Amino acid sequence: MQTRLTELLGIEHPVMLAGMGGVSYHRLVAAVSEAGGFACLGASTMSRDTMVAEMAAVRTLTDKPFGVDLLTAMPGAMTAQVESIIDAGASVFVAGLGVPVEVIDLCHDHGLLVVNMCGKVDHARRAVDAGCDIVVAQGTEAGGHTGQVATMPLVPMIVDAVGDRVPVVAAGGIFDGRGLAAALALGADGVWVGTRFIATPEARSVAGYKEALLASAEDGTAISRAYSGKTMRVLRNEYTRYFDDHPEELQPFPAQLGRSVGDKAFHLGGDEGTAEVDSHRECYPAGQGVGAIEALVPAGELVRRFVRQAEDSLARAGNMASLANVTDHR
Repeated sequence: MQTRLTELLGIEHPVMLAGMGGVSYHRLVAAVSEAGGFACLGASTMSRDTMVAEMAAVRTLTDKPFGVDLLTAMPGAMTAQVESIIDAGASVFVAGLGVPVEVIDLCHDHGLLVVNMCGKVDHARRAVDAGCDIVVAQGTEAGGHTGQVATMPLVPMIVDAVGDRVPVVAAGGIFDGRGLAAALALGADGVWVGTRFIATPEARSVAGYKEALLASAEDGTAISRAYSGKTMRVLRNEYTRYFDDHPEELQPFPAQLGRSVGDKAFHLGGDEGTAEVDSHRECYPAGQGVGAIEALVPAGELVRRFVRQAEDSLARAGNMASLANVTDHR
């Protein structure tokens, strides 16, 4: 299944692993890239030393291309971090929560592509005008930091706005190959998948995360500022409900992030299996596709399933179109 995205990234399948903080570490990244998709290391919650070590660990498991995802809005020396990404041999830098204007030329000078997460058409235009090579059109159904526009209308609008200049990748609520087929039908060149890849043996997670995903229904998420001060789709729990009832206590980013960490409600960047995690209060980012997750499935198998299901869906749609055409001519 070849698209502009697979050609640009040098991969087999138009399936990208989201660079999820606290989750997308070397085992998951290597598994997805080795299966022919494109995986992004989630470095937003990592120290620089940990990021460097994780990139080295990826390279011990696969020689396939991979990227690194950071939050533009996070405090810190972005240029120094990107230099480390370049030195480690990654091929893509992914930026969320803002266009990384200060490092785009640096990336291009060293052969790195730049991907930007976009929740609005204007975000996509600004990203492409600044020199970004790929944009991810992320609908509000997505887990983690997300906007207000749904995937179905957002993707074709961003395709219309910038799709003649760069590949557009669809994100938000996509959990199987039917979503990939739908994204391609909307004009996207691939999909960016997060939540479904958390429920894999290779994904890193704090205590209770995977179990909570398996137990959640499709209406089990909420968009809350409780954990970072920015809108984040997470599994609804006691902590999100507290701030629903006490909105006056919410602080802007990153002060609210400091509070949730201080309240021991945010461990995404902490040690896996941390004993002090309270699953009734912990930050578990998740998209609305969570209700479709029924079991842990190896990440490589998920990539292959996405492609098989998408091919079946597109073939079925083609058969229906052919049948309709025959009927119209009778």
